[in-house]
Amino acid sequence: MNDSKKEFAAQRVARAKIASRNQKKKLQLPSTPPARDMPIFNFGRWVCIEERLCVAEENASFCPNTTFESQEDCRLSCGKYGAIWPMPTGNCELGNDRVHFSPKKVKIIVMTNSSTIEKFLYTTTRSFDQNIAKECKQNCNLEKSAEVIIYATVNSTSLTLDWDTNEAYSLNVHTTGNVSRVEIKAATVYGVRHAFETLTNLVTSSKSNGLLLVSSAYIDDRPIYPHRGLLLDTARNFIPLRRIRNTIDAMAASKLNVFHWHVVDTHSFPLEICRIRQMSEHGAYSASNTYRRNDTIDLIKYARVRGVRVIVEIEGPSHVGKGWHWTSKAGLGHVIICTNREACHNPPCGQLNPFNQNVYMLIKAIYEDIAEINAPEETLHMGGDEVLIPCWNKSKEIRKYITEGGLELSLQTFHNLWSVYHKINLKSWNEVKRRIFPKIEKIGPVIIWSSALTESEAIDHYLPKEQFIVQTRVDANSTLTTMLAGKGYKVIVSSSNAWYFGHGSGESSVYHSWNKMYDNRIETHPNILGGEACMMSDTADRFAIESRIWPRAGAAAERLWSNPNSTSHQAKYRFYRFRQRLISREVRPDAVAPKYCVLHENQCE
Repeated sequence: MNDSKKEFAAQRVARAKIASRNQKKKLQLPSTPPARDMPIFNFGRWVCIEERLCVAEENASFCPNTTFESQEDCRLSCGKYGAIWPMPTGNCELGNDRVHFSPKKVKIIVMTNSSTIEKFLYTTTRSFDQNIAKECKQNCNLEKSAEVIIYATVNSTSLTLDWDTNEAYSLNVHTTGNVSRVEIKAATVYGVRHAFETLTNLVTSSKSNGLLLVSSAYIDDRPIYPHRGLLLDTARNFIPLRRIRNTIDAMAASKLNVFHWHVVDTHSFPLEICRIRQMSEHGAYSASNTYRRNDTIDLIKYARVRGVRVIVEIEGPSHVGKGWHWTSKAGLGHVIICTNREACHNPPCGQLNPFNQNVYMLIKAIYEDIAEINAPEETLHMGGDEVLIPCWNKSKEIRKYITEGGLELSLQTFHNLWSVYHKINLKSWNEVKRRIFPKIEKIGPVIIWSSALTESEAIDHYLPKEQFIVQTRVDANSTLTTMLAGKGYKVIVSSSNAWYFGHGSGESSVYHSWNKMYDNRIETHPNILGGEACMMSDTADRFAIESRIWPRAGAAAERLWSNPNSTSHQAKYRFYRFRQRLISREVRPDAVAPKYCVLHENQCE
């Protein structure tokens, strides 16, 4: 019986093997699977329709005279602004013909008698060479390449970068025979840098080897707002310098010019202060999660040659915790109070004691370190938001000082105390600047956040407009920005319901799409310096920070550079191309549309 069962099972296995062989012969399965990188969509030539859409020729309802070899090639001159991001504010004329060239055939001539300017622009031109080379999808080399000669003329020898810096430029491309001549003219090195950035937007990869350049172009461009910023919080979660440099590269690509470094907060104090090493020793998450002085200096230099200022923010009197607790054991008294969770926004808790003179001694030492490593003209962000009056009111020491001074424990008294804190620190900052930079002609105002002080009708008493710039963090429909500008205060706008990247990741906030960021209009007023998009890192660390910021920050960048009347709907195909450039430059932007919609512009309207 057992032998019969074994024989039956063996016959069944044999029949199954024969059936399998026959089925494979019938299907004629390939021996190896198809390559993973084989394109899903194989398009031929591309055309520009309606002066804004790049579509495959076979999908077009009519056939224009000019066709292009790829969607990226078409995008170079489809519409008035082609693939340029942010949109130029002056004349913009782009030709439909192309120059086929190799990056090795690009020659750059800087027209200046200043070795300082020449050295500065060396980094700019090197970045340009690297960025266009990254556009190559095939081999960049060509046996027969056109020659591209770039002449860059800069008028000023100044390297100052502030709110008065002229960032305008003109860019002219004309081609004769096998030679393309590019003329860049600007008042400052920063205008020249922006022109080189725009020139990368006139280049794309060729389907055969090498690159394609628009054969003729004329662009006249300048920013609407002098302050075009991005705030990055590196205190709640430590962000490695490599990721910060990537963000600065992306800022340069979108012509943002202020990196607002929210480097310390109640959660950690990772900035090394050489005069008070205890701040980072006690405040950083670890020794490896510390920004060393030399690294910070290098980062500031890295940003500057990319046209980006670094404004450091030192929070106070609130948002202090880690990094300050060592002071009591050092015999400095109650520098920090309210360390319990009864008067606190986020743990670990703390608020500075404005009656302890050691607070101002420590802050002045911090200011000295910051002033030494930054440019002479650079300002400081003093924080100053979310001060909890109940914290000070619960302190026996503070209540005693107030009542012994013959004052009432009123809201006005505490607001006066708050403003005195800022004024003392402003005096310290000015003293530090004059000592370190004795030849400086004028020390500019510092920046603080909007708060109960700035919302008060008595703001003129609390914060003199000649000495304080207010960064407003309110709803876009708030009248605060207009009110402050009307009173004569310089203002930086950070719309809390449009320009905060962290929103949408928490329980009670709403995600802000790139469309909402783009369509967030800000008023044009002589006292409105511009704006900043903000990345608080509560829910983003080094693994998520780039995709959380990019490409959405590019939407705010065009708003701040051009302040266009057009909407995000009209800008989206240029925006898609901007995102692709970020990817080629090794930034990790989030997706903003299905790839099908990127490839089929006329089908996802």
